[in-house]
Amino acid sequence: MIKKHTFAGFGRIAFVLFALALSIMACSSLNSGPYDESFDSPGNWGSGSSADVQGQVLNGSYDMFVKNNHGLYLASAGENFADGVYELEATQIDGPLNNGYGMLFRVDEATDSFYVFEVSGDGYVWIGYCQELCETEAVALVGGDWFRSPAVKTGLMATNQLRVVANGPQMSFFVNGTAIGRTADSRLSEGDIAVMVEALGEPGVHVLFDNFSVNPP
Repeated sequence: MIKKHTFAGFGRIAFVLFALALSIMACSSLNSGPYDESFDSPGNWGSGSSADVQGQVLNGSYDMFVKNNHGLYLASAGENFADGVYELEATQIDGPLNNGYGMLFRVDEATDSFYVFEVSGDGYVWIGYCQELCETEAVALVGGDWFRSPAVKTGLMATNQLRVVANGPQMSFFVNGTAIGRTADSRLSEGDIAVMVEALGEPGVHVLFDNFSVNPP
């Protein structure tokens, strides 16, 4: 089954809910790392609750529960990074497996743009660039669209480690230590980081995020 994004009309809701961290980012200087977030305290991470989504730092992880059946929802750190090795652990604990979850990096508040690296509970990967919260542009940079990868651990309670090595426009992507693709794109050179969950037709996607780190490349 080909999986497709359905962003229109939902991205703005997500951005408003978690706008706190991005507003802090606007006055943040470039962080060269190392950065290691274990979510033992809320810090500057955006949080909130609405009819569509709930997100907060809770019990040593970032806990995001999407109540809506469509849309990409994000919570950002209020940091600013450029080149680096970005790593994140993510575990889906409930909900439909036809979904997306993972990290955003080089988030640019001025244009609502970012790079996306997400996996799904049923074993797919999407890597790409989004502008205006994916409402006007969502371009796959690896594989042409969602692609299946045996590197992704599927099902509930399975933890996937995502890693990006970004050096200038050159970016390499890894899932659970396995290289799954590389690309070159110069549209964004620095920005914030964020965790994200995407609903693709069914509500109830619930994901825990932990150990988000950025280290010099």
